[in-house]
Amino acid sequence: MTTHAPGTAAPSTTGPAVLPGTPVVPGVAWGPVVRPSGAVVLPPDDGIVVAEQERAGEKERFAAAAGVVADRLTERAGAATGVSAEVLSTTAGLARDRGLLSAVEQRIDAGTPAAVATVQAAQQFVELFTSLGGLMAERVTDVRDVRDRIVAQLTGQGEPGVPSPEQPSVLLAEDLAPADTAGLDPTRITGLATRLGGTTSHTAIIARQLGMPCVVAVGGLDDVPEGATVLLDGERGTVTVDPDPEEARARVEAAQAAAAALAGYRGPGRTRDGVEVKVLANVQDGAGARAAAAKHAEGVGLLRTELAFLSRAEEPSVEEQAAGYAEVFEAFPGERVVVRTLDAGSDKPLAFATMPDEENPALGVRGLRVARRDPGLLERQLDAIAEGARRAGASPWVMAPMVATVAEAADFAGRVRARGLTPGVMIEVPSAALMAERLLQHVDFLSIGTNDLSQYTLAADRLSADLADLTDPWQPALLALVQLTAQAGRRTGQPVGVCGEAAADPLLACVLIGLGITSLSCAASSIAGVGARLAVVDTDACRRAADAALLTDDPHAARAAARRELGVE
Repeated sequence: MTTHAPGTAAPSTTGPAVLPGTPVVPGVAWGPVVRPSGAVVLPPDDGIVVAEQERAGEKERFAAAAGVVADRLTERAGAATGVSAEVLSTTAGLARDRGLLSAVEQRIDAGTPAAVATVQAAQQFVELFTSLGGLMAERVTDVRDVRDRIVAQLTGQGEPGVPSPEQPSVLLAEDLAPADTAGLDPTRITGLATRLGGTTSHTAIIARQLGMPCVVAVGGLDDVPEGATVLLDGERGTVTVDPDPEEARARVEAAQAAAAALAGYRGPGRTRDGVEVKVLANVQDGAGARAAAAKHAEGVGLLRTELAFLSRAEEPSVEEQAAGYAEVFEAFPGERVVVRTLDAGSDKPLAFATMPDEENPALGVRGLRVARRDPGLLERQLDAIAEGARRAGASPWVMAPMVATVAEAADFAGRVRARGLTPGVMIEVPSAALMAERLLQHVDFLSIGTNDLSQYTLAADRLSADLADLTDPWQPALLALVQLTAQAGRRTGQPVGVCGEAAADPLLACVLIGLGITSLSCAASSIAGVGARLAVVDTDACRRAADAALLTDDPHAARAAARRELGVE
């Protein structure tokens, strides 16, 4: 939990107001408002035609500008960990994308200046991704971000992004490009609120990794002037404009006391009545695993393996993959490490694995389904995991994403067991939740990915601010599927964990335990908050909170019901 008091701030002209939104990351931030720097000025299409002899030079200018942008983002990715590294690498890959390069060069060949050609080509991809909808629509923000960075480089404008204020401040924005969120400095930007976005958007996920108090889908945010003082409450999901100083100070002091209590968390995770609950970490590389171990994670509940594949024209070798996996295993000797096989496709396209021009990628060839077209890709990754385990003396668990049928689970389990590893599958689509007990006849564990499960259950794009209430992890329908899956695990005596963003919410963590979940995996920054909350509740209270939430009709009522049962103000 992060807390900050403001320095001197310009007075607001809007008057006191409490703006409700959707809570994402608990914590309190108090300070002056800052906003992203001014937008890049895009060049107008004024009909200027580049002379034929100058067109090769325009192509070179574009390639150089795109290369600078890609290199900057790649450098930042190298200094980041977890989802931040993935997002920055993905955005860098977009700047190098052959499709974008080809589209720009075609326009330059027709006489269009490089900067205008960049805008036109980007718009082509924006319209394509928007028409595809679902997870592909999430890439629209990335495309516009890359467009602006390349245009800024071509036209001599400053690189777009967020400010770096001299005093701790609260950032308010319409929305943020994931690359901008990944680059935030938590010592300068102490809280984040956006008008758009949902609880499972990349912006929200990165804010959670940073431990930055965050609220999304906040109405009326555009009317708050820069320099006004705001109090952002990431647990209640509110932004208070020009708060009463004494009340704000009291809230900050309470948050500071709570943060101090969290600093003493050392694990292991267990409820007040002694029931063990493993609190694990979501990581993407060795550096992230070591950071999670320092935060007292009891292991890894989700190793996202995509990082080694992103921005690559060719599949990484078995040797390269094995070395990366061994780093993660070595960070948790003798502890549980759950590896998710490549979750490619949809919003994570790979040049060597993803089908081009899918009509609906979110419902297409993604996750385990990529192995239908290229079984060798999965086979080589499993070989690499087994080799990494051998080097580290580890016994990892391995799970497949986007499993929809019992046959898929059985086939995957056979491949994993053949290498002496422990198989499991992710529950991300309703069919898998409904068939959970049959899946457990073939695999040894289940892990619920609440981000995708909420999206597919409620038929709602997780990026849409208009639908943020539907993809809220407190949706009773989603909780019912979690309970159904957990009950299957209880009947068969096999573990069922949650590795989606829902596991990072300390209040919801109690409900998940009440539903029968046996482990929780979250961002390293959330481990202490989740573990400390579990330590002060007993399992009967968790069950009562779960039962109460299931009886409600919407996320707001579910939160309120759980708070009442758990005695949380």
